[in-house]
Amino acid sequence: MIRLKKIASLFLICILAGIFFTGCGEEKSDHPTKIGMIQYLNASEQKMSEILQKAEEKAKIKVTNYQTIFFKNLNSMQLALLSGDIDQMSTYRCVADYLVARDAQIKILDRSSVHLKDSFCFAVRSEKVELKDSLNKALGEMKQDGTLEKLTKEYITEPDKSKDPPAFEIQHFDGAETIKVAVTGDLPPLDLVLADGTPAGFNTALLAEVGKRLQKNVETVQIESDSRAAALKADLVDVSFWAVLPEDEERPADFDAPAGTILSEPYFSDEIIHLERTE
Repeated sequence: MIRLKKIASLFLICILAGIFFTGCGEEKSDHPTKIGMIQYLNASEQKMSEILQKAEEKAKIKVTNYQTIFFKNLNSMQLALLSGDIDQMSTYRCVADYLVARDAQIKILDRSSVHLKDSFCFAVRSEKVELKDSLNKALGEMKQDGTLEKLTKEYITEPDKSKDPPAFEIQHFDGAETIKVAVTGDLPPLDLVLADGTPAGFNTALLAEVGKRLQKNVETVQIESDSRAAALKADLVDVSFWAVLPEDEERPADFDAPAGTILSEPYFSDEIIHLERTE
């Protein structure tokens, strides 16, 4: 029983560190593995280290020595990987597939059969209960009639990797309410902004379908990833895409939840993996 508890604790440590793919269980070295991550909302680099340290002390098991380095956007994190400023970067499987297909200098690091998943949903301000309910209704219909599965295959699981996902036309309804949605471009092909500034990819296609079903206009607003919560709070946007992080006994309940918001039902989930430079 004690051994099983230690194994469970080690499993938790790996989740907190986001390092299933850095050799979890190996001895620590004098030189930490530098892992790039898109900046969290409520957790600093130091806080991430403190959470990991607390878990290590509780389990009395050491894992790979690492250092988390936050980045405001995907481009700066990818450049840091290519320049050697970081050793690995943490992202989602679909994003990794997208990047690897376009850059022979990076590859997927996959050393574990155990993968942590996040789910994606819409975040809206707390008072926008009616909007959240309408988004859930549209998503439910799309799941039931197969539209969501079709879009997922087209943009995520079975895309044409030789070219970027197309920009998706968002239908306009004269005199209808406009819903402003934040896009960052930091999770292609989920959240993608083309070189000419046009939003494209899965989330845009999803938005277009949601707007059509709700008979409401959808306007995309490009912002930095770390500004999503602030943009919602300041009423600059009505909706933002958000990742729902798994809960556990070590991580605080508000680990990365935006204050003053409510979340829709998830519409997609993906595993977290790491990328490294090719040799």
